[in-house]
Formats: sequence, structure tokens, C-alpha cells
Amino acid sequence: MAILNKIVVQNFRNIELQELEFCGNVNCISGGNGEGKTNLLDAIWYLSMTKSASGSGDAFLLRYGAPFFALAGSYTLPSGQDTRIAVQVQGGEKQMRRDDKPYARLASHIGLLPVVMVSPSDISLVSDSGEERRRFVNSVLSQMDIQYLGNVQQYMRLLQQRNKLLKEGTVDPGYLDVLDEQMSALAQPIFERRRDFVAGIAPVVQEYYSRISGGREMVSISYRSDLQKGSLAGIFKSYRDRDLLLHYSTAGMQRDDFIFEMGGHPIRKCGSQGQQKSFLVALKFAQYELMKQASGYPPMLLLDDLFDKLDLGRVQNLLSMVSGNEFGQIFLSDSNKVRLRGIVDGLTSERTYYEAKGGVFTRNG
Repeated sequence: MAILNKIVVQNFRNIELQELEFCGNVNCISGGNGEGKTNLLDAIWYLSMTKSASGSGDAFLLRYGAPFFALAGSYTLPSGQDTRIAVQVQGGEKQMRRDDKPYARLASHIGLLPVVMVSPSDISLVSDSGEERRRFVNSVLSQMDIQYLGNVQQYMRLLQQRNKLLKEGTVDPGYLDVLDEQMSALAQPIFERRRDFVAGIAPVVQEYYSRISGGREMVSISYRSDLQKGSLAGIFKSYRDRDLLLHYSTAGMQRDDFIFEMGGHPIRKCGSQGQQKSFLVALKFAQYELMKQASGYPPMLLLDDLFDKLDLGRVQNLLSMVSGNEFGQIFLSDSNKVRLRGIVDGLTSERTYYEAKGGVFTRNG
């Protein structure tokens, strides 16, 4: 597994300059709301994924008044090799390096340091539009399959071209035919990868949900895509008149959705806060399991305010899972440092404790 040994954070959100060292098992960050716990976990995520877990643009990650932000992490890879990943963003330009050598393409970094995050913002996967669920699936599959990431990026570039043509209103039918064929060739492997992903993750989510909830409810995930009707080129052809009238592409992979249900009903409508949180944790733990199987080693696991909105029974079930030997390096945040220490001390002897206050992190164990 990849281990983050040390991180340096400068001018990132509310963190002016901090250097922290971590152990290879459980690393705990306590502190009140707004003190920097989530910002530190976001910095760790950024070094793996080249962007914020929140989806915020780089300009919104700068500490107030700062001209740049910089992150650097020292890692030990599963091979035993030590490596250093560094990124600096200034004036809208991003420079990312591995062992002082710049990346030609940021996409080539994705998958080197697999990571899974569970956070309160995950509720958007249940309550918001399909865009959030597509972003989640893309994030998972991009870490496991670099070709998938390339296909999605190229598809979205062509979609922008297609929508621009439709918006201008003066469309060359021949050029549109070429775009449609190119997009169809990219859409099919994307569709197949998403379909297979849902088929693989759905039973694992149910298994983890049963372990968390004590087997109280049945949950499911299904996939909805226009490509279930046929090839994208054929769909584009049948929808062309409508696309020309509305000036945008009304079908395609950008409309895919992933349906989360409990007992056959949408979980956003029938699930309590605790049930929704349990489902989302199960979803992320299932993601963790599939990524571990794909890479052969466990990803880093970031657990932000994990125990919020969960009753004692579900918390205890979660802890029994996390304490298992199938998990690697874990970063765990909680607003209650007494509760956090009481929980983690019973799990492992290899742990570190930090307390966050105003973007400053003090080690206390």
C-alpha cells in the first residue's frame, strides 16, 4: 500500500504553513468546525487526484490574500520506493512534479496514489443531480483505468464542440455526422465500463450496508443510460431535429445516472439521515474494496466526521470493520477529541493524534 509519511501545506484554504508527519495506520485529527480538519484531508486528496475533493476550482483554495498555494507529500509506494509529489498553483497555472520532474499530463498521475474519502458532503450523491453521481463514478474508475479517464476527457471535449455547433445554429450536417461517430466510438467503452462497475459494486454495497446496519434493510444501485437503447450514433441521429431546435445535445453519456434505492424506493425520499449516511459509507467502503482488488493493495482512506449522524450501534459496527487488517493507512477526523482517542486507542497501537485550531495542527500523541 502507498503510505503518506509527511505532508507540507502552504496557503491552502485556512492553512498558512504546516508540516505534519503520519504513521502507517490510523492518523487522527480533532478540532471544532472550521478549524482546518477537512482542509487537511482535502490537501491529501489533492495530492492524489490533482484537484479538490469538494469540486472547488483552484482559485477558491487559496488562503485569503495569498498569491499561491503549494502542497508536497513524501510517500512510500507499495514497491518500497520512496517518492515525493509536489504541486504549486499560482496565477491560474498549476505545476505538479514527481521527484522534481514535471508531469507532461496531470492525468498520468491519477492512480499512482489511490485514495477514498468519506465526508459529510457525500450527501450530495443522494440528494443532488446525476452530475454528482457521474463525478463520483468517474473519480473511482479513473483511478483504476487510465484509458477510461482518457475516453471521458475526449468525449467531453467533443461534446463541447457539438453543443457549440448546435448553439450557433448554422450546422454542417456532414461535420455533425463525423462528431457523432467519434463520440459514439468513445461512448461505448465508457458505457460498458460504467455498466460493469455497477454490476460489481452493487452487491458489495449491500454487504457493507448489512454490516453497518445490522442487516436491517436492502439497498440497491442501478445504472441508467441512453446507450441502453442502442449506439450513440443512432440515438444522435434520431434526436437530431430536437437537438437542432433546442441548440444542445439532449442525449449522451452526460445524461447517465446511477439510481440508489432502499427497499425499492429512492433512498433520498425514504431513507432517514442515519440510513442515508450508512448507505454512503457502505458505498465508499465498497469503492475501497473494488480499488484494492484492482491494484492489489489498499488505497488511503480519508474519513471526515465519520461518526456524524450515526447511532452507537452503527458506529460500533463501523469500527469493527475499520479495525480489520484489510484496511491500510487511515486518516480520521472528529470534532470530539475525547471520543476519537477513546475509539482509536481500542483499535490499534500505531496511531498519531493532531488537534486543529485556526489552521494550525498540534501533535498530541
